[in-house]
Amino acid sequence: MITYENTSRTARAGHLTLHFHEAGPQGEAPVLILLHGGGPGASAWSNFGRNLPFFAERFHTLLVDQPCYGKSDKPEPDRDYFTFSADAIAALMDELGIEKAHFIGNSLGGGAAVRMSLNHPDKVDKLLLMGPGGISVNLFSADPTEGISRLFAFSLAPEPTREHMRAFLTTLVHDPSLVTDELVEERYTQAMDPEARLGNARMGASFANPAWQQDTLLWREAHRIGHPTLLTWGREDRVNPLDGALLALKAIPDARLHVFPHCGHWAQTEAFDDFNRLAADFFSH
Repeated sequence: MITYENTSRTARAGHLTLHFHEAGPQGEAPVLILLHGGGPGASAWSNFGRNLPFFAERFHTLLVDQPCYGKSDKPEPDRDYFTFSADAIAALMDELGIEKAHFIGNSLGGGAAVRMSLNHPDKVDKLLLMGPGGISVNLFSADPTEGISRLFAFSLAPEPTREHMRAFLTTLVHDPSLVTDELVEERYTQAMDPEARLGNARMGASFANPAWQQDTLLWREAHRIGHPTLLTWGREDRVNPLDGALLALKAIPDARLHVFPHCGHWAQTEAFDDFNRLAADFFSH
């Protein structure tokens, strides 16, 4: 049985220590690395823990806490966050002896996965991007979006409340019944940990640094992505809305788009079975 505890690992990644979950066959099995989204209380397990048993049947699977999240180190990034995270993931792969991997990147993790493709192309096989950050451009939707506005409301509040958390989490899903009291409490407790608040603040500050902001505009480099790419979007995504997919779909040379109906920003949760099957088929052919 796969649990948080029996899959939990740590390893050096350059000058950082990263925490990750590891399961599935090793040796000849293809490697799959999943990079979670941002937001208060986010971690690899909170994003993809339910999906791990499915993928572990088919792939040597790693769910990685990106820098500043979960149980990974929370340093001040010395470059834009997408590059900072991608470089850390590349160093982790070197430490673990992983030459190449497929990537699933959700939201913030989607931006890091794109930067992996651009800066470390030899380490990437295929990309699956879920409502990714950086690569999407809102053509018809307000900016900041409802989800990003709720994220700011939590992060900038002197004393964030559970209601701030509930309001943010509700923007991640189409079905509000998924935002249970238990989920709110779990994410709120994680988010209010002093180390988590420090990591969130440092991640956010990297995006506000004017010297690095141009490097976060990944859509300007989308034409350089040389890997087969599957863009996946929830039709009702209120964080990175569906219209944001259009430029990426046009610009990435080998891109295709799958849209899940009745689904928000968390396709891996709201379209659980369909998402898992779609991803496994894409990576296996």
